This record gives sequence, structure tokens and C-alpha cells, in this order.
Amino acid sequence: MWCQRLAWLLRGSTGRRWPWLPRGPGPILAAPARCHPTAPPSPLCAWQLHPDHLELRYGSTVMRLDFVWLRDHCRSASCYNAKTKQRSLDTASVDLAIQPQAVRVDEATLFLTWPDGHVTRYGLEWLARNSYEGQKQQVMHPRILWNAEIYQQAQVPSIDCRSFLETDEGLKEFLQNFLLYGIAFVENVTPTKEDTEILAKRISIIRETIYGRMWYFTSDFSRGDTAYTKLALDRHTDTTYFQEPCGIQVFHCLKHEGTGGRTLLVDGFHAAERVLRQAPEHFELLAKVPLKHEYVENMGGCHNHMIGVGPVLNVYPWNNELYLIRYNNYDRAVFNTVPHDVVRRWYRAHRALTAELRRPDNELWVKLKPGKVLFVDNWRVLHGREAFTGYRQLCGCYLTRDDVLNTARLLGLQA
Repeated sequence: MWCQRLAWLLRGSTGRRWPWLPRGPGPILAAPARCHPTAPPSPLCAWQLHPDHLELRYGSTVMRLDFVWLRDHCRSASCYNAKTKQRSLDTASVDLAIQPQAVRVDEATLFLTWPDGHVTRYGLEWLARNSYEGQKQQVMHPRILWNAEIYQQAQVPSIDCRSFLETDEGLKEFLQNFLLYGIAFVENVTPTKEDTEILAKRISIIRETIYGRMWYFTSDFSRGDTAYTKLALDRHTDTTYFQEPCGIQVFHCLKHEGTGGRTLLVDGFHAAERVLRQAPEHFELLAKVPLKHEYVENMGGCHNHMIGVGPVLNVYPWNNELYLIRYNNYDRAVFNTVPHDVVRRWYRAHRALTAELRRPDNELWVKLKPGKVLFVDNWRVLHGREAFTGYRQLCGCYLTRDDVLNTARLLGLQA
């Protein structure tokens, strides 16, 4: 079953990074192979040719590299533009039955000579890192899972606005916190929509949506959404009704003259990890069954009908790393994407995840105030709100996830 291939037995709920995949024993090569025709066998590498692929052991990684793949990824000057980092080789021109005429491996490099005389060279470290076998042992996005106690004990610092805007060090510290925890704060921001926009543009292009570029709202029910009221909001992720939900959300409370209104934050990945440990069949179903989410609005001049489709939990198939949770009971549309014999099982799985998301010890409550801006990873952290009284102004925006991760990578972070 698919769930039996869920190799990420994640570390416990103690704030450690995850998911580190266990490394099972690799297959043994049929016979010792030389790393060089004239050199004795090396303990670091061994290789063996098969009709359609090369089996290569380097360190603890055993790779099975298809010959077409090896020809397609050649990094020679005629096949790859090192300046633009783009492939020049026409992949469709490679013979699917191609085989190398000669293969040689030394302590650091694989050499392949193809039938037309072209020579391809690969560093063994590069192959170990970029092969399927190497990738399934790596984490795309290192994270620290948290509940309220874990996050509070970590004492994650807020970043001063000036340091965030004017120094790479401040920006890098902010992004590192955001990548690890899925939330991050900037303090001492002038409480205006304009200054909040300047802050957001420091790390990303602002994503314009049906709500505009920078949104600004009070509890005036000016839009067909519960957020534009004084009512409490249960934990949820935003824009589940987009085909690609918005990646990051920015909140800045500009004014509140009243009581209540605290913001609720819950690490959805922490809750999903607990479901995986306790009932992997529930996790499997939540990651397989596609749902429709829908937003229908006819208020004043706003007329929208949005539909997004996707499972509640989204994982990378090669290493089963969770990368997106799509959870919003308000906007979930009619559940008609599976036959009747799956329906009740899905509801049980959804109930198990909801129970974890609603555990009181998973709830981090934050009182937003003027000058304190909150950034939320909308693909991971659910947010909500307690009911409030009085006059409350909020502004914010959505950010494009690709641009935030781009900024992080340019500063040397894994993202």
C-alpha cells in the first residue's frame, strides 16, 4: 500500500527538525567493481554495468542511473550552458536505447564515452546529491515542528524593522525563523498600510488577488467573508479555493479600540505528523483524496466564483515530505470526488486531523498590536481569531511563495 511506503517516521513532537528519512541497508552489488582499471577496489565506490543502467555505490548511497538520464544531464559545454544554468541538449534527440561505449570511475569522477565519441563527466558527490536515491534521503525544507510550549520555549526573537529593511543579517535571521517555524514577526513598524507594504516588498513580490494588492479591512462586512465580521474564526488556511493557495500572508493590526481579537496560530505539520504516527491510513487518505474548495461572492461590486482542487495534505512523492496543508472547513465545497465506500473513511481521517489541530496545547495565541507585523506560512500554519468588540483595523497582503524562497536562497539558506 501507498501508506506502507511512507518512510518518514518523523521524530517526536519535541521541536526537532523533520522529516529525516531512515536509511535502510542498500542492495549489495553483484560483484566488486574497480573504481579505476588499474587501481585496487576502493571502499568508497564500486560500479556495475547493466543493459539499461549503471549501478554505482558511492559511500553509503547506491544509485541506479539510467543511461538516458546520464546522457541527458551531461554538463559539457555543448550540452549545458553554465552561464545561464540551462540545458542546451535536445532531450528528444537522445536515443532511448543509448549505451555508453566506455565507462571509467576514479575516486571523484565518473567518465562515460558515448557511441558518437562524446564524453560526459560527473562528480560522484554531484551524482550522490542529485540522484533519486540521494534525493529521497534529503529534506527539501528543514523545519522545526512546534506546539505552543515548544515555540514559547524556543524564544524566537522578533526582528527590528530597521534591521529587517537595511541589513542582510536582519533579513536572513528573519527568513531563517520563518522557514523553520512557519511564522515570524517584525517589530517597530510604523502602523500604516504604506509602511506595511514596504516591509512586505523587502522579501517578495506582492501577490494581487480578488482582494486587491494590499488589503485593508474592518468588521464592516464589506466582502462576503466571515473575516469581515467581529465573529470568532476557527483555525484554517487561506485561499484554499485557489488552484495554488497563496504562500505567505502578512498581518498588521493598525488599531483596536476594544477587547478580544487575539490571533490563533497552529502548526498544521505538527498535527499531521501526529496523525501519521497514530493512524498512517488516515494520513494516506488525506494525502490522496482530492477536495474542492469554493468561494462564491456577490457583495456590492464584488462578484467572484473561485474553485480550487487538491488534497488536504500534499507531499513530495520521492521522499514523502509534507509541503502543503489545505484546511478550511468554511470554504470546503460539496464532497463529491470519491465513491461512497471512501466517504466515511475520509470523514474519519478528517476528524482525526481536526482533533489534533484543536488540541489546546497546539494553540499559540498572539495579541497583534500596532507596530508588530506577523508573517504566516499559509501552506503550513493555520490561523484563526477570537471574537472581539470595538473598532479594529487590519491591513496586510499575500506574498508569492516563490519569491520569498528565492530571497532566502540568495542569502544562503536552504529553502
